[in-house]
Amino acid sequence: MPPPAIVLIEDDDAIATGLARVLDSQGYEVRRLSRGRPALTGLGPDVGLVVLDLGLPDVDGLDVCRHLRTAHPELAILILTARDQELDIVAGLDAGADDYLIKPFRLSELLARVRAHLRRIAAAEPRPEEALRAGSLTVDRAARRAWCGDDELALRPKEFDLLALLVAEAGRAVPRDRIMREVWDTEWTGSTKTLDTHVLALRAKLPEDAITTLRGVGYRLEAA
Repeated sequence: MPPPAIVLIEDDDAIATGLARVLDSQGYEVRRLSRGRPALTGLGPDVGLVVLDLGLPDVDGLDVCRHLRTAHPELAILILTARDQELDIVAGLDAGADDYLIKPFRLSELLARVRAHLRRIAAAEPRPEEALRAGSLTVDRAARRAWCGDDELALRPKEFDLLALLVAEAGRAVPRDRIMREVWDTEWTGSTKTLDTHVLALRAKLPEDAITTLRGVGYRLEAA
């Protein structure tokens, strides 16, 4: 079976042409859109990943991201943009993106992230497994649903994966490199700002002090 197709939404012809050529050389089917509005009318069922620029000429990329997340919950969305402030990253992830890469970027890093997201899509077939529990938190990995007490949590895909890992290891330290390997499916050697931003968003949805930062190590979910 061929890998899922990639939709590249980028209005800069030079960037789009170069990226499409490189991705094509790696065996991916790439469909390029120079504007965001066509993506709002629907994507093909074989699309697994959208690489999305935010500075589009017809519609804000964040609006495109929000629409795609609602319409395609399992779709991987990688924002590729020059907006490099922490608030921009938070806004992108809050809009539903799984990942955020700032221009200029290293091509090798982009390709690694593309491979990681498509591996997650390929491995997304649900398997029967027992729900995970820690204190008031319950995580059903097969259904990809989570609750705090009786209240179901509204989680983005990576937030869910992160919470599932922390709940499975409740009360134990989970190193950053393990989180990046198991949640983002990549060996991470650079910045972990994406992880930190996801933890910040997850904390806002959990009981106070549920996640402890272990400086120089990683994070721990408090079991109580």
